[in-house]
Amino acid sequence: MRFGYVVPYANAREFAELAALGEQRGWDAVFTWEAVWGEHAWVTLGAAAMLTERIRLGTLLTPASRWRPWDLASAVGTVDRLSGGRAVLTVGLGAVHEGWTAFEPDEGRRVRAEKLDECLAVYDGLMRGQPFSYDGRYYTARPTGHLVPGPPAQRPRPPVWVVGARVASRAAQPSLERAARWDGLLPAVLDNGAHRGLAGPEELASVVAEVHALRAAAGLDGSSYDVVIEGDSTREFVRLDPPDPAAWAAAGATWWIESWWTIKPGDEGLAELRHRIEAGPPS
Repeated sequence: MRFGYVVPYANAREFAELAALGEQRGWDAVFTWEAVWGEHAWVTLGAAAMLTERIRLGTLLTPASRWRPWDLASAVGTVDRLSGGRAVLTVGLGAVHEGWTAFEPDEGRRVRAEKLDECLAVYDGLMRGQPFSYDGRYYTARPTGHLVPGPPAQRPRPPVWVVGARVASRAAQPSLERAARWDGLLPAVLDNGAHRGLAGPEELASVVAEVHALRAAAGLDGSSYDVVIEGDSTREFVRLDPPDPAAWAAAGATWWIESWWTIKPGDEGLAELRHRIEAGPPS
């Protein structure tokens, strides 16, 4: 089990300093999130790359349907090269909220899912190098030799973790199938159309077994596949009860991410973040 944390509120300089502190205190990864309008996640991660040497740097998460895939590949590839191979991309459909719809209409869950799949396909192809072409419903790409960037430090690409939701009422599980095609799973459950956290490690073990079966059927190796759990070991966390990293590791989790979303923005919140990061990963 490896341990990371989400910084819920910080500007780029503050985030970079908190990333450096986490590296000093033995954490394995630090994550930011993507706003429609706000601090740019990948600029922020680039700043953190300059102050760190070991800790992994990623998003939790990126609503990839909002991105043009070549722009996303440029941003992630730049951070990966700058950091010497420490970038992680976590993707999902995103939570539509007023801060999103103030600038962009909600295209609907189906369109966002289709765009997500196409965006990842182009992202993967561009990371693998030229010549690359793609013809999709939403995106097209043609081979080019014009100022082609260098390859990412991680090959064939920085890893992609995907939100995979098991839908309790369905036999087919397209969300889990999507997650199984990539490099890691951020699991969720949909009951009666509403998202909920996993009921416990036993439910995680069942979801992990299903995803590994999907990978095996597709001829994909499961040995390096990541399973990512969000929790809060510092206090009761409503999505995971009990917040016990060891139990989740036994069920198949490879990453425990401290998701301190209840911390408020401002100086007091930053002080609390520093306190929790200084304490080091949960034992």
